[in-house]
Amino acid sequence: MIGFIQQMINGLSIGSVYALMAVGYSLVYSIMNFSNFAHGGVIMIGSYIGFFCISLLNFSFPVAFVTAALGSGILAIIVERVAYNPLRKRNAPFLYFIISAMGASIFLENIVVATIGPTFRTYPPVFSATPIQIGALTIGRLDVLMFVISAISLSILVYIIEKTKIGLAIRATSYSSKGSTLMGVNVDKVIFTIFLLGGILAGIAGVLFGMKYTVYPQIGAITMKSFIAAVFGGLGSLQGAVIGSILLGIIETLTSGYISSQYRDLIAFALLIAVLIIRPTGIMGKSNEDKA
Repeated sequence: MIGFIQQMINGLSIGSVYALMAVGYSLVYSIMNFSNFAHGGVIMIGSYIGFFCISLLNFSFPVAFVTAALGSGILAIIVERVAYNPLRKRNAPFLYFIISAMGASIFLENIVVATIGPTFRTYPPVFSATPIQIGALTIGRLDVLMFVISAISLSILVYIIEKTKIGLAIRATSYSSKGSTLMGVNVDKVIFTIFLLGGILAGIAGVLFGMKYTVYPQIGAITMKSFIAAVFGGLGSLQGAVIGSILLGIIETLTSGYISSQYRDLIAFALLIAVLIIRPTGIMGKSNEDKA
């Protein structure tokens, strides 16, 4: 039982960070109806910003954390303005958006390899490595930090979406872009906002994953897991993205703990295929006719 609870805690920790990335996919998909595959590059840059702020500039963790989040948010906006905005203005087919997203992701990864190098880097110790002991249960401090920061970040996002004027505009645009424009909603401002929010959450996820593992140019590939989680929960649904991410994190850790870590990716992709076959809209996703 202790081992099971331990695996569940690990799953919640990892799943909560998956959720930070998955909601970025869902935000963009809910408005623009395509998957932003450049999201991984933004996460990677955020991880590097946090690393160099702490190791090179000697910033405190809170300052480095905020700097990485803001830097990733700005980068996400730049990607949208350079890679997507010209296509959107020309009403280009959605296939062009996906190709452009892949190109932006490859560019970001290779520019880091060319300038910084492909070396794996480890975050300096920020918090005590001594785990929290509760009876026979051992909980890593970083796991607690990851879960708490992710929960706070997602709660702020939900507040923005549900309780603010720009959040109302985002929900209206996700229902009907043309209809919201006729009602006076500035769609350009909405798209600017969702990329900023998604980029900030990507930067937070990048720092947390960089602290737990290592920083390297291909760290953005982890977003494939968050994409699976977003599809599992329902692309375009923020609640679905969070639920799908938590479930995926738990499934992965239970697979690693009770079967073998070699099968965790296999099961994740098998889950993706099963969802696409059985319920393409995901757990909480809606068809375009039912979106609201």
